[in-house]
Amino acid sequence: MAKDNSTGKGNVTRDIVAKLWNLCNILRDDGITYNEYVTELTYLLFLKMLAETGKESRLPDGYHWQDLDAKEGLLQLDFYRQLLLDLGNPEKVIDRVVLAIFTDAQTKLRKPTNLKSLSDAIDKLDWFSAREEGLGDLYEGLLAKNADEKKSGAGQYFTPRPLIDAIIRLVKPQAGEVIQDPAAGTGGFLVAADQYIREQTNDFYTLSQAENHFQHHQAFTGLELVPDTHRLCLMNLILHGIESGVSCGDSLSPDGETLGRADVILTNPPFGTKKGGGKPTRSDFSVTADTSNKQLAFVEHIYRALKPKGRAAIVLPDNVLFEDNTGRKLRQQLMELCNLHTILRLPTGIFYAQGVKTNVLFLSRGETDRANTQAVWVYDMRSNMNTFGKTRQLTLADFAEFEAAFGADPWGNSPRIDGGEEGRFRCFTREQIADRNDNLDISWLRDTSNDPEDEMTEPGEIATAIADYLRSALGEIEGLMGELE
Repeated sequence: MAKDNSTGKGNVTRDIVAKLWNLCNILRDDGITYNEYVTELTYLLFLKMLAETGKESRLPDGYHWQDLDAKEGLLQLDFYRQLLLDLGNPEKVIDRVVLAIFTDAQTKLRKPTNLKSLSDAIDKLDWFSAREEGLGDLYEGLLAKNADEKKSGAGQYFTPRPLIDAIIRLVKPQAGEVIQDPAAGTGGFLVAADQYIREQTNDFYTLSQAENHFQHHQAFTGLELVPDTHRLCLMNLILHGIESGVSCGDSLSPDGETLGRADVILTNPPFGTKKGGGKPTRSDFSVTADTSNKQLAFVEHIYRALKPKGRAAIVLPDNVLFEDNTGRKLRQQLMELCNLHTILRLPTGIFYAQGVKTNVLFLSRGETDRANTQAVWVYDMRSNMNTFGKTRQLTLADFAEFEAAFGADPWGNSPRIDGGEEGRFRCFTREQIADRNDNLDISWLRDTSNDPEDEMTEPGEIATAIADYLRSALGEIEGLMGELE
């Protein structure tokens, strides 16, 4: 099968994703939103994919795909409603993944004809070719499609796959390492890390039986706060052969302490402040114990959760780099405990929230707790760059120059060249950063390009951009109010 190297999806997979997505037009007539549609599809696809892969033994007898598909009309809809309740019942189901996917599950379907349209359409898909290309790729393609649809709001937690792949290639997760995402979303970082390790080990063939078991059942861990997103994550992981643990919980609560220490942390934590000005309830937090700014608190979780010499890559908005008071104290402790060796200033327009400017911080935990950051290298991929969006998709090739400048060493110790005031890659000593009041929002190139919003012509796009800027500003104001309180 021909594959699209930029997405990993083959022609059949793309066709199936398009057919599945077109079914949402049926469901909108039943009052179902885009995000609810993907959750609804997750239940049905999980049943069908277990049937296609010969793993229906994970389900109790009488709850298989064929049991549902054979029914008609109101009888089928009533059976489906009961099936969702029973598969989330620990008295009826032993398999923990099945239980997690169906816990508190309920259908939003009201018309029997819509359920039959869905089950018939799913049955008619080219499942043989889909298995050949990978059922995980099919489901990930559906998640990406949902993220591209602005009305679903899913892009707020969906990290573009080219960005994930570039980060993975630089951090280089290895077999035998514990890899964590404390804000797992739909599991993109964990899936990409698993695929990278499979490529390095000939699909685990070079590993021992014990090492193979570790990769399937213990290597990956994380938390996801939103129950529906957690379902999507579990589905994504299991279709990629990952059985180990992303739980539903809050990393900024005592749940986060149960995650344990990790060799690698890869994450894109949610932007904004905790609802109602709430603060972390972690007993091990010191710097961010009294802040409602979620990004700052996630950074503290990350450097506390890393093992000595453990490495991390974190997607963060600009405010983490320049915010004063708690923000400055956090950056000081981060640079004391860790080697913050690289900051990548990302271009605008690659996330759903257009107004949010983001970065990737690459760091490693020191073997001691003193003066680990001697210098920070900053790569500016934002100034004078192409506008990214629907018409100009981000690809892995866009990161090629940064990858070459970063070097092969995942701890950031490769030889590097400072490009000076005209270059994109520059080095700043710890002393220079201290002279800036520990402000890491460093730019030096004069940006002569227009903002992405300058090129917008559609009223809907302009209105969305304005709303995003207002939301971003409101988040900053709420964070400041939380600090003042």
